[in-house]
Amino acid sequence: MSLKIIAGKFRGRNLETLPGFQTRPLLSRAKKSLFDILTPVLGGSVFLDLFAGFGSVGIEALSRGAKKVVFVESDGNCIEVIEDNLIKFGMQDFAEIIQRDAAQPDLLEGKFDIIFIGPPYQMKMLAEIIRKSEILLAKNGLIIGQHHKKEILVEKIGGLSLYRQEKYGDMRLSFYKTQITQIKNGLRR
Repeated sequence: MSLKIIAGKFRGRNLETLPGFQTRPLLSRAKKSLFDILTPVLGGSVFLDLFAGFGSVGIEALSRGAKKVVFVESDGNCIEVIEDNLIKFGMQDFAEIIQRDAAQPDLLEGKFDIIFIGPPYQMKMLAEIIRKSEILLAKNGLIIGQHHKKEILVEKIGGLSLYRQEKYGDMRLSFYKTQITQIKNGLRR
């Protein structure tokens, strides 16, 4: 499998992967669209890549100007690939790799401007993982969940609201941010 960095400092460079390995990397078309959407908020951001797989989303974020990326992945083989790619591009000083179950983000520490969650589709736990991730979100931050089109996400999860959803074949990207309380005529909406 060949994965490339789409844009930024390392545009066009190949990422290392493992042949025949059972990960589902974000398709190039969807990754390009995701990062086109994130461009206004990506520069200087602290980015969390949950269920990182080979790290293609987090490495793309670093290539495009994220200040730091934390990769969370449970599989040791994937961790080695992420480490190799970070070293290959000289990005290791701007990244942290945590080997653990990414379905428990509430056990992590820190605040993140952008949280990307790409769990295996068969888990069907994305809403719960988004809810647990909310405590890690920096002010004005956002969470993006990658899921199968049959996994329907509600408009509100905890204190977060769905504000955008993009579809690519049988995959969806759902964007959540903190609900904004508006005061109009003394009433909260």
